[in-house]
Amino acid sequence: MNDLMTQPFAPVTADIQAQLPAFSSAEREHMKTRIKQFLKRENAVLVAHYYTHEDLQEIAEDTGGKVADSLEMARFGHAHPATTLIVAGAKFMGETAKILSPEKRVLMPTLEATCSLDLSCPAEQFNHFCDAHPEHVSVVYANTSAAVKARADWVVTSSIAVKLISHLSDQNQPILWAPDRHLGRYLERVTGADMLLWQGDCVVHNEFRAKDLRAFKEQHPEAAVLVHPESPESVIELADVVGSTSQLIEACQRLPNASFIVATDNRIFYKMKQMAPTKIFYEAPTAGEGATCRSCAHCPWMAMNDLHSLMHTLQTGGNEIHVDEDIRIAANRSTKRMLDFAASLKSSPLA
Repeated sequence: MNDLMTQPFAPVTADIQAQLPAFSSAEREHMKTRIKQFLKRENAVLVAHYYTHEDLQEIAEDTGGKVADSLEMARFGHAHPATTLIVAGAKFMGETAKILSPEKRVLMPTLEATCSLDLSCPAEQFNHFCDAHPEHVSVVYANTSAAVKARADWVVTSSIAVKLISHLSDQNQPILWAPDRHLGRYLERVTGADMLLWQGDCVVHNEFRAKDLRAFKEQHPEAAVLVHPESPESVIELADVVGSTSQLIEACQRLPNASFIVATDNRIFYKMKQMAPTKIFYEAPTAGEGATCRSCAHCPWMAMNDLHSLMHTLQTGGNEIHVDEDIRIAANRSTKRMLDFAASLKSSPLA
C-alpha cells in the first residue's frame, strides 16, 4: 500500500535526558529505596521493558517484578497476584496490561511515552484499511493502540511473529499487517506469506544505516551483528542474528563471539551485560557520521520513564490507564489469541 502518513513527530532523546533531574548517587539510592517501599505498601508490581532506564530495570528485578519484552510483560502482569501493575514503557504496554487485567489498577510513570508505530496507525485509518481488504486476516504488532487491537484478528510481538505468520500462511491466509513496514517485509521474506503492509516505522530502528554498519563491521571484524527486525532491510542483511529483544539477549549468551554490534535500543545493554558480563557491546551507527538523528539508538519516549516520574505516580496514584470496556473486550480477543498461540509454542516439542 502507499504511505498513509509521514513519520510522526518524536521528541529528541538528548533533549529529554537533559531535562531530567540530576541525582547524586546517594539521592538515587534513597529514591530507589522509597520506590521499593511504595511498591510494597500499594501491593504493586513493577513491569519494565528492556528499553527503559537501568534504574527502573533494577528496581523491577529487586522487588519481584519483571524486565522483559512486551510479550513477557503482558504474560507476567496478567498472571501476577498484585492488585496494582506499574508498567514502565510505552503507553500501548500499559493498555495491553489493562486489556488483559481489567480488575487491576494499571499505572505508568508517564502517559506521554507513546510510540511512533502506534502514532503511525490511527484506528480510523486502520479500520478503512481492513474494510478495503475483507478477505485478509489482520495481524497487528503489539505497538498499537487498544482501538487498533480491537479491530485486529491477531496481535503479535516480534518474538513470535515469524511462527505466527508461518502458521497463517500454511493455512493459505492472505495477511494484512500493521504497522511496522520493515518487520512486515522481513516476515514476508522469511515465510513467503501473502501480505499487505502498512507503512509505519520505529524512530529508533529506522535510523540504523547499512553503509555505516558495514564500515563499523570492518573496524570490528570479530564482532557478531545483532539486529532487531524493525530495522531497514539493508541493515537486516548484514546481521548474524535477527530477532526480538529477548532473542538478541539470548544470542549474546549463546554465540562464542567476544563482542557484538547491536542494532536496537541501547538500553538493552543493561540486560546484555548482566547475562554476558565478559563480553563487549557496541551500538550500531545511526543516521550516518555527522548527521542528526531523532533517536540516537534510544527511544525518546522510553526516555521519559525515570525515577522521578515513577515516584510521582506511586505517591499520587496518577497516570492510570483506562480503556473503554467495549474496546477492551474486542482487544482482549486478539491479544488473548496471541498469548494462547505463544503458550502452544512453549508446550510443543517442536517449538
